[in-house]
Amino acid sequence: MDVLLAERYQTTTLLGVGGAASVYRAVDRNLGRDVAIKLFNPTMSDDDEYRRQHTETMLLSTLNHPGLVALHDAGMYEDADGRASGFLVMELIDGEDLRKLLKKSPLQAAEVAQVGADLADALAYIHSQGVVHRDVKPANILMFHSGDNGDNDTRMYPKLTDFGIARMVDATMATAAGATIGTANYLSPEQAQGIAVEGSSDIYSLGLVLLECLTGEKAFPGPIVEAALARLLRDPVVPLWLGPDWVGLLKLMTARDPLVRPSAHEVALLLRTHSDDGSAFSVVGLPPESAPSTAPAVVRPPHGRQPGESGNTGEIPTGGMITGGVTNGNVHIPAPPSRSPSLG
Repeated sequence: MDVLLAERYQTTTLLGVGGAASVYRAVDRNLGRDVAIKLFNPTMSDDDEYRRQHTETMLLSTLNHPGLVALHDAGMYEDADGRASGFLVMELIDGEDLRKLLKKSPLQAAEVAQVGADLADALAYIHSQGVVHRDVKPANILMFHSGDNGDNDTRMYPKLTDFGIARMVDATMATAAGATIGTANYLSPEQAQGIAVEGSSDIYSLGLVLLECLTGEKAFPGPIVEAALARLLRDPVVPLWLGPDWVGLLKLMTARDPLVRPSAHEVALLLRTHSDDGSAFSVVGLPPESAPSTAPAVVRPPHGRQPGESGNTGEIPTGGMITGGVTNGNVHIPAPPSRSPSLG
């Protein structure tokens, strides 16, 4: 589809198609820059999908963080048949999503630590704003180099996207009460049960994403119902060959009891202490009884075993209103917080 939206945004290339929307590359004629357009499927103003679209628009308009895809503008488009569709204008991330990268091979431990810390920082920010993402998964994590020439950059950076099913904590849900929302492979136990979720649910999902980055395999594969129920019956398999630091952290993040899981800020602090030489995590931010071992971490499978084959895992004890500024087609982006969320 090649259309002009709001007499300003000229779509050029289809980047992807989802169940509720399509994403296009487009040119902002006013500013002469490339952007991404998320064009929702036509809906009625009184159905659940429309409410989800509105929720995503309002949420994104209030959030500003380097680890989140930025929203530039929003509007409505009417096609030749008179059907109306909402659209979002977002920053264009030139890169693959994490799902596509993982289809090629697992990531190195140092890369996983960097990506995990960046994502945990982004989650700490949205949690401090009273938002739970509820669909943290590789397909919603865009990977990019910070410079125009990726060859000159030493690492890739993640950006968390797709807030279509996010919700404000203690705010009215944009979906039916008791509905299970999220992608089955990465659901938290609370989501699988259809009960209320908090930021700890995102930590569980992030733990499964990091585990997949290291092993190259999903912890809970299979059909929707089977994958959703599996986490209610068992913990994910965390291979011992990942090393005691990763085993300890991932088991805490994917504990079935939400109260055992560390906060997003604690996860970020811990992962920032990972070094390229494979030395263990620091115990900053975690209580002594739940902190991972300080033995060296060697993230490689033992001889004769391929990544993803677990072997013996071992057990480690673990003890109002949505506001936004979509006005006259423009979005007010608030200033970022002056400091990181505290641990207290």
